[in-house]
Amino acid sequence: MLTLSIIKADTGGFVGHSAVHPDMMAEARREIDRASASGLIIDGHVASCGDDISLIMTHTYGVDAGLIHSFAWDTFRNTTRIAKELGLYGAGQDLLSDAFSGNLRGMGPGYAELEFEERPSEPVICFLADKTEPGAWNLPLYKIFADPFNTAGLVIDQKMHAGFGFEVYDLYEEKRIVFDCPADLYDMLMYIGAPARYVVHGVRSKTLGETAAATSTQRLSLIAGKYVGKDDPVMIVRCQSGLPAVGEVLEPFAFPYAVAGCMRGSHHAPFLPVPVEQAHPSRFDGPPRVVALGFQIHDGKLIGPRDMFADPAFDRAREQANEIMDYFRRHGPFEPHRLPLSELEYTTMSTLTKQLANRWTPMTTVIATPVG
Repeated sequence: MLTLSIIKADTGGFVGHSAVHPDMMAEARREIDRASASGLIIDGHVASCGDDISLIMTHTYGVDAGLIHSFAWDTFRNTTRIAKELGLYGAGQDLLSDAFSGNLRGMGPGYAELEFEERPSEPVICFLADKTEPGAWNLPLYKIFADPFNTAGLVIDQKMHAGFGFEVYDLYEEKRIVFDCPADLYDMLMYIGAPARYVVHGVRSKTLGETAAATSTQRLSLIAGKYVGKDDPVMIVRCQSGLPAVGEVLEPFAFPYAVAGCMRGSHHAPFLPVPVEQAHPSRFDGPPRVVALGFQIHDGKLIGPRDMFADPAFDRAREQANEIMDYFRRHGPFEPHRLPLSELEYTTMSTLTKQLANRWTPMTTVIATPVG
């Protein structure tokens, strides 16, 4: 069995929260080369989206493997050291602990991992996002694996016609459920339409009996108990041969749908599909970016990447995203640009609630009008 892992972390921004410094990328590449030479991993690639470094690796240790997670942790500590030496912003931001404890669960870095038997041709797309939350993948995963208007294979391909199972996490209650689609489609939409709480963690083919997609589901604010940066999720999607075609996997991103994130993680903004060279949000810490790196995996080797959004077919989505960003920004601190209060509990809102608690009185109470 082969495992494909994407492990990411924000260990320091250049400049502000907009990008990763070249020295940090170089250090991560050196570590990946060492891990490959030592046999720890079969192959690896270092990528970035915004201020997050992503380690894309193939290996044979399975998901949640201590050896792989420990390697990623050490690599991120090294890039944090460089960030501190350069005085970069938010150095070590996603490392919420001082000591590694077996795997990265609850420690800050995000990760998506898939274990599978490699097919004769194994195309995969690794999606990296910045300035948004794990629920940002809910809509495209629904479109890719459950919407025949997006994915014609659900109607035409005999191997896809039976549908897919969606594993959904409740991040607040720490529970999970599997929805059998299309039978449970309407039930599932009730939940995943609330992406701040309910997140699609994985998708599995009912016909092939194989996992087709995996996402990172870590929410930093829920782990740390305060706002320490947006979650910047990653996702792996396998394609073709009984799974959605590459074009069907990319199609949902031709619509710049609204996601939570942007400045201080407290706003709605359009999800902007960009080539790697444009994955550096700046305007109001946004718009949130997504890049798509395509690989062919052969004998565990990562053949690629191909920059899937470096395509003029996504130019209209980029134009629409800028128009939508203008619309949202004109709302200023008002909803729907700003997130609802229920999503601001780890920002200034909790402090204000305490400070103003005694000034709130029943509506029947007469309040003196301030003078002067």
